Amino acid sequence: MAQSGIEKPEACTCGRLRRITRRVTQIYDQFLAPSGLTIAQFGILGRVIGKRGINIGALADMLVMDPTTLSRNLRPLVRNGYLKLDRDPADQRRQLVSITERGKAVATEALPHWNKAQAHVASLVGDDDTARLERLIDRSLVRLGAP
Repeated sequence: MAQSGIEKPEACTCGRLRRITRRVTQIYDQFLAPSGLTIAQFGILGRVIGKRGINIGALADMLVMDPTTLSRNLRPLVRNGYLKLDRDPADQRRQLVSITERGKAVATEALPHWNKAQAHVASLVGDDDTARLERLIDRSLVRLGAP
């Protein structure tokens, strides 16, 4: 009798992706620790830099994250003065996220740590495999309908 995916959890694509994501996140978080940011926080700051204000829904879409989870992740960044939230003048029900000067400074300080994490992961995975993996991820995101 053939085994189903439930009987072979190691065959689950989602489980594999979650495991590698958790491990890579741990590595990036270790490298970013001196800056006081996590990779999730660094990613959010990176998406907000250069924008005059982006609404939470649009930012959540860019990050492929639900707005409630994003709002939870924004709290420490706002509390630390890296981001600010303002009401959208066009629609008072919506909030706009923008980066502060302090946020730009911490992101700039974190960038060399992020670069070291990038290089470290590439050295572990291999440069050719890293490039292939990135292309595969990008293609898959498009095919799966991610923005």
